[in-house]
Amino acid sequence: MRALRVALIASSRYPVNQPFAGGLEAHVWHLAAALRNAGHSVTLFAGPGSDPELDCELIDVRPAPLSTAARTDISMPAEHFMQEHHAYLDLMLRLSRNYADSFDVIHNHSLHYLPVAMTSTLNTPVLTTLHTPPTPWLESAIAAGSSPGRFAAVSNFTAEAWKHAAGDVDVVHNGVDTDHWRQGPGGQRLIWFGRIVPEKGAHHAIAAARAAGMPLVLAGPISDHAYFSEWIEPELGNSVDYLGHLVTDDLVTAVGNSAVALVTPQWDEPYGLVVAESLACGTPVAAYGRGGIPEILTPDCGRLVPADDVRALTAAIGEARQLDRASARARALSHCSQRRMVDRYIELYDEMACSVTTSSRRAS
Repeated sequence: MRALRVALIASSRYPVNQPFAGGLEAHVWHLAAALRNAGHSVTLFAGPGSDPELDCELIDVRPAPLSTAARTDISMPAEHFMQEHHAYLDLMLRLSRNYADSFDVIHNHSLHYLPVAMTSTLNTPVLTTLHTPPTPWLESAIAAGSSPGRFAAVSNFTAEAWKHAAGDVDVVHNGVDTDHWRQGPGGQRLIWFGRIVPEKGAHHAIAAARAAGMPLVLAGPISDHAYFSEWIEPELGNSVDYLGHLVTDDLVTAVGNSAVALVTPQWDEPYGLVVAESLACGTPVAAYGRGGIPEILTPDCGRLVPADDVRALTAAIGEARQLDRASARARALSHCSQRRMVDRYIELYDEMACSVTTSSRRAS
């Protein structure tokens, strides 16, 4: 397969760099690195502070050049909205002018509406990966765009959720680098990791660990300080410890040294990257069966329980810790590997690039 010139558009809100703010940033970082390692040319459009080792172009989020009269107008939205709007408008105009013939395909991972709404202004085919449930701004962009591009979703669940707006959507499950996320020996404790926000439900993991009589460690960025102060911090100590926001190497060690990973979403997870990462470390998972998680977890590597059922989660801990760690690792290798994901994306890129070449030949 020929080498391709790929542009990746990331979210502007957080840098694509370690320690990652969330699964989206980790996903884009690993995808960029894997594509480069496979011999493709990759340019990453990302927010300030992104990894300098990647070939990055800045999504320049800064105060929009507005007059005092415009800022004081009754229709003026929140400042952060205008900053993001201006940054993505500038990016899409650059892609249509300065980079008109620079890429074979543009792969959009941002959650902003403008890359979709302005796809028809580009000569380059655009693939947008849907990482979230339907949002009003993105649905509107799809409906308004005369040619909004092609869409992929991170799970069958997410593809089905978007079908009414985006039609038939390709499914490319997120993958993890199973060379980096290596199998660990396990241990006598539980682990919960991810962004510390209400919708991730770390307080449920604490309640289940206490009920099971097992120590628990938490890891991840404190993205909602009020939630952390009210629900998490008072529970620390007495066999519950917060390890902080870890870089990947330290997180791999922490997960690999744990008996079971707890996954407690309070919303329908579009995919469930922490499940895949845990399995790659050989760590079985006890999880609420929401969103895309049931597509990853099978009975030989974890247990699914009804959402918000702490008692069922507690019972699942005892069952999950008896599971074979090699089976958890095998599931990650067969279903959740980065290689599998990247190969599928390259197939889509090549198909889209060839389609444009064929159309150009017909037009001439």
